[in-house]
Amino acid sequence: MTTTRRLILSFLLTQLVWYVLVVTPSAFVSSRSTNNTFKMNKDGTKENSRQEQQQISNKALKRKGSALSSSNTRNMDDDNDDNDKNVSVDPKKIRAQAGKIEELKAREVALSRLLAAVRREKLAALRSRPLTIGVVGFGRFGQFIAQTFAKHGRVVATSRSDYTELAEGMGITYVKLSDPQAFLNEDLDVIVLATSITSFEDTVGNLAPHLHTYIREHKDTQMTGPLIVDVLSVKEHPRQVMLQLLPKECDILCTHPMFGPDSGKHGWHGLNFVFERTRIDNMILDPSDSTRSFHHNSNNDNNNNDNHSSEGGVDNNNNNEAESFVNQDGSIHSIHENSEAHIEGMDRMERFLSIWEEEGCRMVQMSCKDHDSYAANSQFITHLMGRILGEQGLSATPIDTKGFQSVLKLIGSTTADSFDLFYGLYKYNQNSMNIILKLRDSMDGVVQKLKEMEQDDK
Repeated sequence: MTTTRRLILSFLLTQLVWYVLVVTPSAFVSSRSTNNTFKMNKDGTKENSRQEQQQISNKALKRKGSALSSSNTRNMDDDNDDNDKNVSVDPKKIRAQAGKIEELKAREVALSRLLAAVRREKLAALRSRPLTIGVVGFGRFGQFIAQTFAKHGRVVATSRSDYTELAEGMGITYVKLSDPQAFLNEDLDVIVLATSITSFEDTVGNLAPHLHTYIREHKDTQMTGPLIVDVLSVKEHPRQVMLQLLPKECDILCTHPMFGPDSGKHGWHGLNFVFERTRIDNMILDPSDSTRSFHHNSNNDNNNNDNHSSEGGVDNNNNNEAESFVNQDGSIHSIHENSEAHIEGMDRMERFLSIWEEEGCRMVQMSCKDHDSYAANSQFITHLMGRILGEQGLSATPIDTKGFQSVLKLIGSTTADSFDLFYGLYKYNQNSMNIILKLRDSMDGVVQKLKEMEQDDK
């Protein structure tokens, strides 16, 4: 073997040994390391995958929460914006509103002062021409109203009994009823008929001839007779009686003070006073339509004094049509309205009504017909129940309830009035019998229900 060949072979063996001892183990180790790395990466990848999924999920929740929070914030901001739109006002507008309130308060003060000034002027006008008021019937109620009238004018009273000393103690002039001409000669502006319901027609019938005489004797100095006023608890009955029996020169005012000596002993403030302006200057004022003012001739001579027409309150008498006119708003008026007698009559009536106003009454303008309908369902049924319960002889017990105490109070207040008053409420209000029949039916109905329940329990 040549030296060259030996060198080549030695070199190859050296490379083979190096390869076996160095390269092959490194490759093996590297391979195992690579495989182990693959496995670790594979396991790690799975682990990392779960962690990443959790992280992704957490990030998604955070993004969702952030979105919701952002949405809520935006909604709250929107709501706040809306509220700001509703609440927030331009400073100029705030100042304008504040100025408006101040302006309204100033106007309110001005109106209050104006009202006070008008009231002072009204009182001055009333006091400049105080009324002379006659009171026919000086019983308990007559004394009650006369005492208040005396604060506003001169009062002259008359009655069947002699109340001279009592009247003088109240500053009231008293004239015996047996001398009606002396009573009328007191130059009365107003006559208040404070009699009972049952005696009312006789009282008017007895007074009417003397009124005719008085008016005839004073026709040169007086345009009209006195204003005649009733104060009964029923209204249609006295209205018809006065229209039928009184001289046409007498104006008529129908009233009902819905209180008396007991309920009004501490003053009249807030107490109801119902009234109907019935006749002025021989013209009947029809209150059936509160939005329009109707008038027609009372025509006493034909006994046609109560001509309420269902078609507007104007009768079909040609003379009446000739004495009326229609103004621009459709109201029918009488040619008498601008007459001196009409103006004087209206002024006198308003002066008398002003007494009740100044005493604080709640003024209720209402037709006599409507009054009787309402009164039957309130005043009459109250008196009826009080009388019925009173007939049972009920009295207080050691264990009274508040309700029973109210029942005893009702009995006491209703039976304190005379039975004549109760009878008058019944007889002279055409609605009263209907109330009695309804009460009887209601009683029967309640008893029947009790019997039916009792039968069901067996």
